[in-house]
Amino acid sequence: MTAYAVAHMRHVTPGPWIVEYLEKIDATLAAFGGRFLVHGGEVDVVENNWPGHLIVIEFPDRQHVRDWYNSPAYQAILKLRTGNSESDVIFVDGVEHPHKATDVLG
Repeated sequence: MTAYAVAHMRHVTPGPWIVEYLEKIDATLAAFGGRFLVHGGEVDVVENNWPGHLIVIEFPDRQHVRDWYNSPAYQAILKLRTGNSESDVIFVDGVEHPHKATDVLG
């Protein structure tokens, strides 16, 4: 089942460290089938507020997400992001198709 790494980047301190992170992250994704679906951009806030940016990276499954995150290549650049930003990161599975809202009931 497709899985996603989702980040809510609330604050980023601009600088060469973030540029280096952005220049290197794509190469870490390829071996694990990862690809950006959402990477920042303008949001239309329709309820409450949304400080920051949204990042969504798609992977073939949850194991690929974990393997990517724990890979030596990603771990080598992780501190460039975590040391210079405030963010929440989660891994979440997608849904099987077709999916209806009531499928979560049982």
